[in-house]
Amino acid sequence: MQQQSDKMDKIVSLCKRRGFIFQSSEIYGGLASTWDYGPLGAEIKRNLKDAWWRSVVYERDDMEGLDAAILMRPETWIASGHVTSFEDTLVDCKSCKKRFKVEQITGKVCPECGGALTEARQFNLMLKTHLGAIEDETSLSYLRPETAQGIFVNFQNVVTSMRRKVPFGIAQIGKSFRNEVTTGNLTFRSREFEQMEIEFFVKPGTDEEWYEKWVSERYDWYVKLGLKKENLRKRAHDKDELAHYAKACTDIEYQFPFGWSELEGIANRTDFDLKQHSQVSGKDLAYFEEETKEKYIPYVIEPSGGVDRSILAFLTDSYKEEEVKGEKRVSLAIDKSLAPIKAAVLPLLRNRPEIVKLAKDITKDLKKEMKAMYDDTASIGRLYRRQDEVGTPYCITVDVDSLSDRKATVRDRDTMKQDRISVDKLKDYLVEKFEQ
Repeated sequence: MQQQSDKMDKIVSLCKRRGFIFQSSEIYGGLASTWDYGPLGAEIKRNLKDAWWRSVVYERDDMEGLDAAILMRPETWIASGHVTSFEDTLVDCKSCKKRFKVEQITGKVCPECGGALTEARQFNLMLKTHLGAIEDETSLSYLRPETAQGIFVNFQNVVTSMRRKVPFGIAQIGKSFRNEVTTGNLTFRSREFEQMEIEFFVKPGTDEEWYEKWVSERYDWYVKLGLKKENLRKRAHDKDELAHYAKACTDIEYQFPFGWSELEGIANRTDFDLKQHSQVSGKDLAYFEEETKEKYIPYVIEPSGGVDRSILAFLTDSYKEEEVKGEKRVSLAIDKSLAPIKAAVLPLLRNRPEIVKLAKDITKDLKKEMKAMYDDTASIGRLYRRQDEVGTPYCITVDVDSLSDRKATVRDRDTMKQDRISVDKLKDYLVEKFEQ
């Protein structure tokens, strides 16, 4: 247990030291459970979202993309049930003042200090705001707690504008907000987070087959991007833990240093959402199937994953410590497609202007294809270690011989093998490596 705790501490330290994740508003003491992505964190986040979008939208024939507004009419959240039932049941410790979800408590005392607990109370997780100049009940609105409802209210718009037939899906990546009371473990549970969400509309009676397909497909996506199978599992919800609208739900869980926790949930939401919005809005959201002349409310399969949780999982899973030539080597063996920097160009001698110029020219050329950087701020050994620690797949060293043979040394992050490649072939060499 201590070893796992140590690993989490190392991940937190790495994130701040190397520019992945910073505490939000840190110079003012920080804002609890909100996080800023630094230069490298912003890159890995963009790469992860691009990989997801490419997989579920570009590589499929049955998916459309959407980017719905964060602010929506309050009736949206009445129809979805969030206004009346989006709550956590919590207890407080009278001694240490910490707060816990009821399901986290196994006895009648605080799991942290053994103190007495208060009676359970309900807390609504919706974050309220007001639209307009006057703050009263008529201007009340909410920051969305999920991206799904923006998809549901646009169902007919997408069907009509894109001439879509069921089965098909709508995919969206976007920010959501929840007034989480029990937060922690870096970005795992926070008040502002980003979701990668799909609502896949199917004909009733075919939903169970589609549900199983999506569970399998979403699990395979994480494996394909490099998460170790021994750290992943599928956990089907028991009947007593299913949401009231769900026919079935399976979580894809990852073994974080703090235990098994959800990365993504795949739910069979039946026809609950479209029916609710039809009733509250007065608009008919049924689908008409031209071939059979049949009209019905589609069932919905919802794969919903967290961007921030996924990034934390990939950082944790790829973190490695090993001994190389008597020294500790820390590296992020992260999938090349997710790596924040694809190639680093390093001059062996920074006091030789001709070597520096060649290295900078190489960097400029590589930047046309990938995120590349030039660095001459330390010895070559320290530069290698720095790039290993942030997951850079390839380091390119320009030395004295490069001036005459017009070749540079390319070092592989994972094998540490070195190849001597012609400068004019470097870009093609790396592009081929990334495509393998």
